[in-house]
Amino acid sequence: MADEELHETDEQSVDNVSDATASNDGASDDDYGIPMDEVEAVLNATADKSSMTPQMQRMMKRQAENTKRVEESIKSTKSNPRWFVPLFCALMIIGLVWAVVYYLTGKYPIPAIGMWNLAVGGALIMIGFLMTMGWH
Repeated sequence: MADEELHETDEQSVDNVSDATASNDGASDDDYGIPMDEVEAVLNATADKSSMTPQMQRMMKRQAENTKRVEESIKSTKSNPRWFVPLFCALMIIGLVWAVVYYLTGKYPIPAIGMWNLAVGGALIMIGFLMTMGWH
């Protein structure tokens, strides 16, 4: 029953708006049946609830619930320490540079370990990549 009334009032308001826009010959805000002050008050959530229609009261209540839910979800989000992102970026870059230097020189950065230089570079890159999985 309430849904039918809501749809009827929606259809009537659409008809009123289309009629008002069709006759756009300097019409004022009062021609729509709702003073602009009340519209602004509803938008700013400062309206007197006794003067609002039940549909407007339900809309305001739903909006307040949605706002509260969004604020709670923002507060509950975890964040990483400030050093986390620079660390994993640095690890990946250092690993890349390590491997490139070994390819170009054939013996550096650590000449004694030989081909294991590639493993060290790959390990640094992999550690940095795995850290990105824990980034919030």
